[in-house]
Amino acid sequence: MKPPSPEYAERKARFGRCLTIYGRKPVLEALQCAEVRCERLHLARSNREAAILDEIVALARSKGAELREHDRPALAHISRNAREDQGVAADLRWPGYRQFEDFLEEPATALHPLLAVDGITNPQNLGMLIRSAAAAGSALLLPREGNCDISPLVIKASAGTVFRASIIRCNALPQALGQLRAGGWHVAALAAGAGRSLFDALAPGPRVFVLGGESTGLTAETLALANERLSIPMANGVESLNVAVTGALVAYRSRLPR
Repeated sequence: MKPPSPEYAERKARFGRCLTIYGRKPVLEALQCAEVRCERLHLARSNREAAILDEIVALARSKGAELREHDRPALAHISRNAREDQGVAADLRWPGYRQFEDFLEEPATALHPLLAVDGITNPQNLGMLIRSAAAAGSALLLPREGNCDISPLVIKASAGTVFRASIIRCNALPQALGQLRAGGWHVAALAAGAGRSLFDALAPGPRVFVLGGESTGLTAETLALANERLSIPMANGVESLNVAVTGALVAYRSRLPR
């Protein structure tokens, strides 16, 4: 079998580092962000003329994007949501969006924590968590498996901060946590009832805080990989906090003097 050409390999690697989003308003809002680079704009041939489509095309061209037209089945294959893509999808990149293998090559830092999610399936919760992480200057490790993807609902709930956030994509959380531990990171699981408080003194060094899903919390596999379990003190019989609130507390707590 003939090996792929260097040009093909380069294109595959480039597009593999993109996030594909869909829907006219989400794509337009993304293209309006100066930090966002559009590698490719996908349009349905059946689209009727519309001012918003003209604006999308003009912005994509100004960013040097490749424009492609597709029949509806082909576009649905790209967007993975034929019911809501509105005949538009885009392959995007921005400085904060990267793949886990690229992140591992960066120097670990203890200045800002890495937040990881385990089983967040509610788009609104994920969007608000992204907003909290972006506001605190923290990176978010978002596995493809077991969590909702970055959809128009997530983008809306984040109030557009998705495209300014630092988001790291991995395939599965357990494998990523194992690699982080091997690289010297501490894995801290946020778990109700844990003996140590998030606000206790923590050992120095790079740390990843793992936040569980809305109903089931952290999986047993994730808990087994944790170096430590931390809880947030609760009063007045309150059992838990929204994951976005928890993420904000974690991110800002790490910025306090040790």
